[in-house]
Amino acid sequence: MLTDTAVRKPSKVRTLMLLGPAFVAAIAYVDPGNVAANVTAGAKYGYLLVWVLVLANVMAVMIQYQSAKLGVVTGRSLPQVLGDRLSKRARLAFWGQAELVAAATDIAEIIGGALALNLLFGLPLLWGGLIVGVISTLLLTLADGRRQYRFELVVVGFLAIIVVGFLSGLVAAPPDGAAFLAGLVPRLQGAETVLLAASMLGATVMPHAIYLHSALVIDRHGAPPEAGRAERARRLLKVTRVDVVLALIIAGAVNIALLVLAASSLYGREGTDSIEGAHAAVADALGPVVAGLFAVGLLASGLASTSVGSYAGGTIMAGLLHRRIPVVVRRVVTMIPALVVLGLGLPPTEALIVSQVVLSFGIPFALLPLRRYTSDRALMGEFVDGGPLRWASAAAAALIVALNVALIYLTFVG
Repeated sequence: MLTDTAVRKPSKVRTLMLLGPAFVAAIAYVDPGNVAANVTAGAKYGYLLVWVLVLANVMAVMIQYQSAKLGVVTGRSLPQVLGDRLSKRARLAFWGQAELVAAATDIAEIIGGALALNLLFGLPLLWGGLIVGVISTLLLTLADGRRQYRFELVVVGFLAIIVVGFLSGLVAAPPDGAAFLAGLVPRLQGAETVLLAASMLGATVMPHAIYLHSALVIDRHGAPPEAGRAERARRLLKVTRVDVVLALIIAGAVNIALLVLAASSLYGREGTDSIEGAHAAVADALGPVVAGLFAVGLLASGLASTSVGSYAGGTIMAGLLHRRIPVVVRRVVTMIPALVVLGLGLPPTEALIVSQVVLSFGIPFALLPLRRYTSDRALMGEFVDGGPLRWASAAAAALIVALNVALIYLTFVG
């Protein structure tokens, strides 16, 4: 945690010292579920859906900034604000759906890490899942009070590995510039692209990242003091904008790179509708070094994102139920569904996709209250969302909710 002394240091030093919370939240945008969706989109439809990722990233910048602003201004996380305003029965119900989302998140992250260990070392998926769970538990021991900055540094290190792992293929297979520019024009081709676009856009805005970011800024900067509260909030919000934009530009670049790599190297190839198949195709098209870097990036993605997901789960419980359980206990409980999936031998990529559908159920429960609270002048004071931001967030919320309804309908009915 940094004190107001750090906040008052010269501009460049202050900015560097206060960056970090958004980079932790951004890990949710480069998790194994995103890898599966983006590689599938590029392999099946080339550059067609580049525009979806660009739009998703623009919305993510806005939403994550709103979450961070709520924490900076009020000193309360989104789950805490909800917990203060809901009845006991409503809090329990809200916590139940949020924990279901956290479990779905862990399924995707642990399976992704297990797949990476299988691709790199041939480890059985179940053993790989156990290893990912143990390592992520050790990482979570850094995520407390005085060691918060260390946790952020480790997560940023993983993010750097993810960037290198997933962008390395573009060096060996540069994208087609004209086709990429054409992919920025919004268009779809048939029902399957509607489903895929809905999955990419709706599931990109992970609900646990919305809950978490508001808590991360408090864990990092502390609750605002009464004296000088407004001036402190102004300074921190300036840094927060830089933090959010930088972190999500990086996350967005990784997602776009995955789609572009698949479009340039895997388009039209058979068997690329799974992570294992995509890895094999990358090895065939670009060589074992690039394929190895891809697998390393996937491993870093799984390890970092499952740690962040568990951190989010603890934040949700503390805010809504006013209770905390030991991190090891939480880690063991949330690992169980993923290990069951791996132990039963279910297709891992399909399990990843189903987990994204489950996540989509939780998005409105996080997004709509966030918009309501950041538009509440009684709560936010002079930092209440302005008219343009309110309209933009309303449009984003409506679009995301509509696309997730379409995703759910097409998955189970269409």
